[in-house]
Amino acid sequence: MGNRMAGFTLIELMITVAIIGILAVVAIPVYQSYVPKTQLTRTVAELNSYRAPVEDSVSNNRGTTNEILGFQPTELIIETVADPIATLNADGSGHLRVTLGGKAHPRVSGVVISLERTAAGAWECVIDNSANSTGWQGSFLPRGCRL
Repeated sequence: MGNRMAGFTLIELMITVAIIGILAVVAIPVYQSYVPKTQLTRTVAELNSYRAPVEDSVSNNRGTTNEILGFQPTELIIETVADPIATLNADGSGHLRVTLGGKAHPRVSGVVISLERTAAGAWECVIDNSANSTGWQGSFLPRGCRL
């Protein structure tokens, strides 16, 4: 019986490496824009969870504190338990506001996320990216929010 060689040829290996390189060139930029958008969307969702306690405070004519809200800071924001995130005015308007920092991606670090409440009880998400000059992209804006 003849000797039979098994394995890959150099050409096959080079083609495989080239394909992996092409995939990496395409995937890395997509991933780099995915992380900041996900962090913004996550923080907006977490901030939305504090709307119900604010509504309760408005209906019961009392102020809001982080303790009343049940505020738990995350690694993506710079506010601590001691920093009030809610402001409530006498007419019922106000806002919930946090600033991204900490372990947030540098492209969204410094961005301020606000949920603003009108006196009539309507909420609106507003993103202020003026403090961030390191590559903000319009695609980072979460659904339902405006600049």
